[in-house]
Amino acid sequence: MSDHREGVIKFELDYRQGPAPARELVTGLNAWRQILCRLGLLGQDPDRYQGLGFGNVSCRVGAFAGETRRRRFIISGSQTGMLEQLTPEHFVLVDECCPETNHISASGPLRPSSESLTHGALYAADNQLRAVLHAHSPEIWQAAVTLGLPVTDHRIAYGTPQMAAEMQRLYADPAVRDGGLIVMGGHEDGVVSFGPGLDVAGQVMVRTLARALAVIR
Repeated sequence: MSDHREGVIKFELDYRQGPAPARELVTGLNAWRQILCRLGLLGQDPDRYQGLGFGNVSCRVGAFAGETRRRRFIISGSQTGMLEQLTPEHFVLVDECCPETNHISASGPLRPSSESLTHGALYAADNQLRAVLHAHSPEIWQAAVTLGLPVTDHRIAYGTPQMAAEMQRLYADPAVRDGGLIVMGGHEDGVVSFGPGLDVAGQVMVRTLARALAVIR
């Protein structure tokens, strides 16, 4: 039986304890994470999602090209949502991601976020992507149809190979790539923004929240 609880790692993980990423690699990532946290798009709340942490952020490291499953990225560690500001010790390096086999290889002080497979699938789909932000916004989720946003199949659970494949399917549409945001239909309030840099991905998320607030009642 699959586990639909928020924050549960569902992929096969080859995890190794290792050093934290260099501070300069996570400074911008942490800044945008703080913004999402202050907007209520990321964090931990006893009244939301069984009290578990929600939302995660990542950025690519290394060369643009290369084998898709070896496009390395840094992502926030599992269940760090209760912290508004992270240190490098709260981030993890994912050095291999293979959605087709549900496998991730990572190293760092913590295990990677439960949504790492989804992040990796997007990076594999486009070597120009450098940032992926996963937030939880009831407003964007509820306004998705009104705003004409792309939405994953509601039958597909988060953190699974099926979700990774669905993300890649939607991303193949040029309009979705240009829009920079996908709503997760089967993951309550789940929203993913992406772009060639953190500022682009972050601004898409904030602009979409503003659009959603303008139409919901």
